[in-house]
Amino acid sequence: MNISSAILHVAPAHLAEATAILRGMSGVEIHAASPEGKLIVVLEDDDLEAAANKYVALHGVPGVASVAMVYQFSDDESEDTEEVAA
Repeated sequence: MNISSAILHVAPAHLAEATAILRGMSGVEIHAASPEGKLIVVLEDDDLEAAANKYVALHGVPGVASVAMVYQFSDDESEDTEEVAA
């Protein structure tokens, strides 16, 4: 499981188009948007490589001037964990 958040700066003229594209991307959720073009998004994926590819894809959304990762958490759910018997 990989969860990260990013701040996107979008040209205001492309804000509606970029927002529609982002809403159509699986695992991407828009949490806040300003009329000036600042978006706060959360990305969720199953593995680190898919998350990295999604992060790179954000740069290709029309009107996106910059993408800054703010937070990233990765947890390998397949790790063996030792259970302690009571």
